[in-house]
Amino acid sequence: MKPEFYQSNLFEISRKKRVVSSMPASHYHDAYEILYFISGNLYYMVGDQTHQVVGGTLLFIRASEVHRLVNSSRHLYERITLVFKKEFLHPLCASREIEGMLSFFESGISALKLSGKDQHFVEHLFHKMIQEGDKQAFGYEQYQRILLLELLLFLNRKVHDSSSKHTAETNRTHKKVLEIVNFIDNHYAERLQICQIAQQFSISPSYLSRTFKETTGFTLIEYLNNLRIKKARELLTSSSYNITEIAEQVGFDNCSHFGRTFKIIMGVSPLSFRKMNGLSLKV
Repeated sequence: MKPEFYQSNLFEISRKKRVVSSMPASHYHDAYEILYFISGNLYYMVGDQTHQVVGGTLLFIRASEVHRLVNSSRHLYERITLVFKKEFLHPLCASREIEGMLSFFESGISALKLSGKDQHFVEHLFHKMIQEGDKQAFGYEQYQRILLLELLLFLNRKVHDSSSKHTAETNRTHKKVLEIVNFIDNHYAERLQICQIAQQFSISPSYLSRTFKETTGFTLIEYLNNLRIKKARELLTSSSYNITEIAEQVGFDNCSHFGRTFKIIMGVSPLSFRKMNGLSLKV
């Protein structure tokens, strides 16, 4: 079936939870597209590359590049979709500068896995872009351009990082990993261990560890901890639960382990994070 073409606006961004995509199986746009997956597990085909995508992954798609989403698990996923044209940036940048900012789209890399701290950073940028579009206060389009430039600069640095540790594997798919990701998404608050998960899915712990990393770009522990800390961030900024209560609710066996893991991922302690986000700590 021939891919369908969609004409895009200069700039559009949305955050949605879905089971079925509103787009046809294969399609392309006359604009650049950046997808950020907040949660869920699915396949995404970009050109001739196949990605097994989980929460915390960014995809970037060139203008006129054919792509499609396949949610074979039929589970709910949440994503942010950002589509823009070069012309949107013209009021801020010269054409040569814009080409430089978009160079990562031509790098041959179309997927990026983000650490917990980087997930928080890009989610905050996306949130501000969406908020500006919703409120449409004075100068909102200019501010959206500034936020977009900040995102593009971030992505360029990550993609061109000589260590390449942030890039996700492509063309590796494993159906059982989708089932395991869904299991973790639904049971992250429990005391999960690799050997327990391996037994649950009738595979060896070493095979589970290797396959999970190959197909998602994350180690299983990285994924689990990033998910738990993401849930903890939400509780820290939207509830009055104390640190011990939050640690228990997101699956940590003690407050000290939670505090250490949170600081490794976010760079600050849970208490400092809560204070930075305007909430006082309940003791």
